[in-house]
Amino acid sequence: MACVSKRRKRNGFEQPRWSWSKRLLVSLPIFLILMGILTSVSHATTVEWHNDPIDQTVNTLAADTSVTYENPSGLRLPKRGTYQVRTSDVWIDLKRPSTGEIQRAHVLIRSPKGVSAKRDLPAAVFMHGAGYGTADNSFGDVAADLSSAGFVTATVDKPVWSTSDIDRDYAGSAHAYGQVVDYLRSLPSVNPDKVGLYATSESTWISPYLVRDDGRIAFQVLLSPMVFSPRHALGFFVAQDFAIVGANPGYQSIVRRVFSADAALFGLTNLDFDPMVAEGYAIPTFVAYGSKDVMTAQVDGVRQIETMAHRTGNWDVTIRNYPVANHVLRLGDEAEEGTPLADRYEDDFVNWAVGKVRGLEPDGASIAGSSIIQSIGVPTYLTAHPKMTVYGVIIHVAAVVMLVVSWLFALVALVRKIWFMTHGGGRAIGLSQGFQSVLVMICLTTQAMLALFFAGVGQIIWRMVKLIWGAAPEPPGMIYWSWYALQVFCAVVVWAWSRVFGQILEAASLRGLLRTPEEWRADIQAWRLTGKPVIRIRGAETGPVLSSTRFGVVMFVVTTLAMFCLLLVFAFWGLFVY
Repeated sequence: MACVSKRRKRNGFEQPRWSWSKRLLVSLPIFLILMGILTSVSHATTVEWHNDPIDQTVNTLAADTSVTYENPSGLRLPKRGTYQVRTSDVWIDLKRPSTGEIQRAHVLIRSPKGVSAKRDLPAAVFMHGAGYGTADNSFGDVAADLSSAGFVTATVDKPVWSTSDIDRDYAGSAHAYGQVVDYLRSLPSVNPDKVGLYATSESTWISPYLVRDDGRIAFQVLLSPMVFSPRHALGFFVAQDFAIVGANPGYQSIVRRVFSADAALFGLTNLDFDPMVAEGYAIPTFVAYGSKDVMTAQVDGVRQIETMAHRTGNWDVTIRNYPVANHVLRLGDEAEEGTPLADRYEDDFVNWAVGKVRGLEPDGASIAGSSIIQSIGVPTYLTAHPKMTVYGVIIHVAAVVMLVVSWLFALVALVRKIWFMTHGGGRAIGLSQGFQSVLVMICLTTQAMLALFFAGVGQIIWRMVKLIWGAAPEPPGMIYWSWYALQVFCAVVVWAWSRVFGQILEAASLRGLLRTPEEWRADIQAWRLTGKPVIRIRGAETGPVLSSTRFGVVMFVVTTLAMFCLLLVFAFWGLFVY
């Protein structure tokens, strides 16, 4: 009797429930198909990436970074601290050529006290790195250093107009800083042929255009120059820092996909802005790096700068690498106020500029300080992938939309559940036996994976920020093992989905909606014996396959699509191949 109770008759045929082995045989192909789809997505979005050459080094010619000049006439050269400094304020309307937009900018002018020379003082304009620096909160120490050695200096509010960090107008910025250069040249105390630039980090993408277009810039100090295009420079920086903080190679593969995005499809062209203008290095150039700088490709940068300078006939390039200093040449955590600049850097760049505007010949090493080291090569082969970008945007938008809709359905389901419980009972959702608990488990697991993914990436970004500020790397911890945990969760969730679809097929079969191979053979045999086809209307089991309510059916379909979109998102970022 127990055996018979587990069987159902369908139009005269005994129909048993599926055994565990049959369920396995049905679920396994579904699992393999789903894994094949997701693995194919991960492979299709894989971006070629080579770290070669690795561990490059440029040996310096001297450990001492001091800058000295041949001075046969015995001319007494001013140095840092020779003069007291006075300040004055002016306002300039910085024009953005492409749009005509005007930014009213504050310019802080520093000049040496007690110098009455007319049209003879050298000058310099200071150019901002990333962010939104102003004339008052940027370059205060180094501008005062240079002014105390007899220079007129100008710090200006960063020209940003209506742009943001991702759509900054670099060509327009070059024009804006050029306006400040012209203002300095108009001052009665400034020699118009002795105006130079002090550019740092992001602004070294701008300075080559200003030098080329102006044609009269006398010298430039480049602090941690980025040199390469944003796509290549930032791709190198993030990939290197992911490795330094100990991120799992799987997380590092995310960098490749991010910096292969075709941002130009959305009107953002800066990623492929070309700053490698040889004419931008045709003037005397002082390049300063910090040995703890984790953002710039120093070895490749030095080689590229020298190559471009030599191409224009300029061999006057001085390079210094300061031990323990970070990206902005500070010692220690950049986030802390008052962090000092690297030892001797202030004296070195000031002495270099003083000798350079006087036409003196250097008698020290052209490249000095710590050995210059670079862990991996700059990915100059990296290009935009428009098809992958479009696909990535589509699945991410779809995942967000479907996830929000599924949350709304879950909220409505909860309200319906409470309503039915407080008003006499009934089936609020109506999902068939087994589907509700499995669906809840899969949803919670998939979204827990999403939370773990965000936690891993967020932890990596936070550690990168601390690394940039000068902190030492910490043990990897969860940013390493969480990737493997995500991969295990992905496989478990895909298997759970294969069981759900297998359960749907089993329920449909028991209700006469599907025919098994055995049924097909039996029907064909009956047709041969009777000469009439067998018509199966329904099985002995009745009721819906998924849900007894339309709400339940729609909720199941929406939730299924949302969770599958999330799996496609995980596949896009490489979770099924690394």
